[in-house]
Amino acid sequence: MKIYHRTLEQLPIQTQPRVAAYAITLCFCAIAWWLRLVLDPYFPSGFPYLTFFPAVILASFLFGRGPGILSALICGLLAWYFFIPPIKSFALGHGTGVALAFYVGVVAVDILLVHWMQVANARLVAERERSTQLAARTEILFEELQHRVSNNLQMVGAMLALQRRAVADGEAKRAIGDAANKLQLIGRIQRRLYGSRGEPLALDAFLSALVADLAESGGKPGIRHGVEANSALLLPPDRAIPVALIVAEAIANAVEHGFADRETGNILVSVGCEGDRLSLTVRDDGVGVPDTFDVHAADSLGLRIARNLARGMDATLRILPGRPGTLVELRGIPLDRIARPD
Repeated sequence: MKIYHRTLEQLPIQTQPRVAAYAITLCFCAIAWWLRLVLDPYFPSGFPYLTFFPAVILASFLFGRGPGILSALICGLLAWYFFIPPIKSFALGHGTGVALAFYVGVVAVDILLVHWMQVANARLVAERERSTQLAARTEILFEELQHRVSNNLQMVGAMLALQRRAVADGEAKRAIGDAANKLQLIGRIQRRLYGSRGEPLALDAFLSALVADLAESGGKPGIRHGVEANSALLLPPDRAIPVALIVAEAIANAVEHGFADRETGNILVSVGCEGDRLSLTVRDDGVGVPDTFDVHAADSLGLRIARNLARGMDATLRILPGRPGTLVELRGIPLDRIARPD
């Protein structure tokens, strides 16, 4: 079907030199005349133009209005001379004028219709090319905007980190530090997303890159990080940042609290699919939370943000004792779709 449409878009054929188009048109006229001669014994009287109409339409369709008019003129003269009584004469016999007028009317309509169709087709092709160029320009502008947004977020995060040094109050210093870290993380995620052009992200690759980034900035190289995710799971970009922030908060809490007195340990991020919903768990083998821990009663800024992000995705967030360590569960994230092999 695509090949068919591409062929139609290239009509009329602009042969160079144009004399080739007119030469082929003369061949169409000759073939139409020969067919009319061969089939003349089988045709009833009164059909002098029967094989000439296709030649006119074909010439107009393939080469445009000029060759179409030439073929109409030549075919009309051939039909008049060989097949309209008196035969082999251009005399105007009884009914000849009516037959010629009929022929002129039909071929004129044929040529005009083909010409208008080709003009409309040319305009459609030009408009599509303009739309393609506009879409490409819009995509470049969008990527540039995303790039600038990520730079600005990271710059604000860096400024907050600098401002943190001038703050004496410990609680305020910690809050500013958390905010700076989160802004810089969002900036890095945004930078990773702006090249995706809006298509869903392969969740395993996205989480692997995210966890590697968090591990590098965690300050404890002895803590090992791992990701278990199905490569067929795709995550919409609008849910990538909330998921990334919740995973980052879980890993940061594990490093800060679970491994407060240790330099080694393990953190595993696992992703599964429950129907059309996604489930994500972050498990560590650190100290662990007490059995009475309630994530909804926690007043930590990071956990409050994580709760709100989970609620915004229509998902549920739980933090449970992992025995050993801590288990962070994020369930009910709507999936965009599951990738299918080509």
